[in-house]
Amino acid sequence: MEKEAESKTSEIKRKEFTYRGKTIDELKKLDVREFSKYIKSKPRRSVLRQFQQIENFVSRAKIKAEKNKPIRTHQRELVIVPEMVGMKIAIHDGRTFVPTIIMGEMLGHRLGEFAMTRSRVKHSKAGIGATKGSKFKAKK
Repeated sequence: MEKEAESKTSEIKRKEFTYRGKTIDELKKLDVREFSKYIKSKPRRSVLRQFQQIENFVSRAKIKAEKNKPIRTHQRELVIVPEMVGMKIAIHDGRTFVPTIIMGEMLGHRLGEFAMTRSRVKHSKAGIGATKGSKFKAKK
């Protein structure tokens, strides 16, 4: 019985990622406009309008990846397509570049969704001059 349980666990393989019934390899073979048929309506319209920008970005990113240069971008509105999967892209959040590894689950979303522009509020004690009691303290 123990041998059967061990063989079953070894037979269980990690499930391969699919998007709308297609594997990543099948999706990478598709053109950007052909891939748009598999995403939801709003990003589809965006992809069909911006397909040339997306293709230019992907081609520049591949060239930079070959030269081992970081891929940095301000283009937060670009929709993620299968050719970007596996790339490490630094997306600008208004202040810094947030490094992001593009995964299959991100297909059809925009780059800006993965680089938050507003940081989390950290409440701590009041600063100098914030209250009347601290108004006349030394600022050192």
